[in-house]
Amino acid sequence: MSTSSSSRGLGASIGAGAPVLAFDVGGTDIKSALFDANGEALSLRRTPTPARGADPAPALVEELARLADELRAEHPTVIAEAVGFVVPGIVDTDAGIGVYASNLGWHDAPLRSIATERFGLPVAFDHDVRSAAKAEHELGGARAHDDVVVLIIGTGIAGAVLVGGIPYTAGGYAGEIGHSPIADGPECACGARGCLEAIASAGAIARRYAAATGTTPDGAKDVIARAAAGDEVAARVWNEALDALALALAQLTAMFAPEAVVIGGGLSRAGGALFDELRARLTARLSFHRMPVLIPAELEGNAGILGAALRARELT
Repeated sequence: MSTSSSSRGLGASIGAGAPVLAFDVGGTDIKSALFDANGEALSLRRTPTPARGADPAPALVEELARLADELRAEHPTVIAEAVGFVVPGIVDTDAGIGVYASNLGWHDAPLRSIATERFGLPVAFDHDVRSAAKAEHELGGARAHDDVVVLIIGTGIAGAVLVGGIPYTAGGYAGEIGHSPIADGPECACGARGCLEAIASAGAIARRYAAATGTTPDGAKDVIARAAAGDEVAARVWNEALDALALALAQLTAMFAPEAVVIGGGLSRAGGALFDELRARLTARLSFHRMPVLIPAELEGNAGILGAALRARELT
């Protein structure tokens, strides 16, 4: 099952340049699109990520090639000159290697070289959140800033750091903000204790409320609404999440002095309940530091594929 849309659904055009194919691979689904010379996405599809097999990396590239054939068949006059391909996990962009992705099943997979051979085109390979950060920097909420932290808060917490507009990668290990330790507990799914993600992700907020009350909320937004309505347990869970996020942002501010922090993902839709509280708590934690501007992400779920297309354009 697939869905399609035009660039209006993407929220942005990547501008004029060579036509490119772009893929944003997730643990559940793949977004694929063909961008024309005007930078418009002629088709945007969302299809299931293939089940893990004995050799998942080549199998994934074969699925991308199949999707590319469908896109080309729909638009035979648009000839792609490069491919942009982004994935989750630990990604060594320079080496073109998927170092590790637990939900996709590879370890030290030479994904760029596999894709280059299969497509017969130049392939830009990158991490999904770093790609999203690039798109937010060039097309979205971070346009006015070069030193930026991008934080995606959903089921987990993912991040990326741009220094002078360039992603800081450290061999693929940089940007794991969700797994920065900010407390002694609880235990995180990664195996460590006290990770930011285990306290302040949307998934963690819902889980922690359910564990404390025996009542399963309708996601983090329900917990926030209950807190606003006077539910003391919800207020405690939400307050602890805000404190954890403020502490993490204070640490990032002290280390990197970002001009801006762009926040996306499902929790960003909490609006003032998140942004106003974070501004106040972060201000209270800082002294001589430069206070970053807190900005809602503009491109949301399409930032990854837009970033993949921008990365592909760099090769043409």
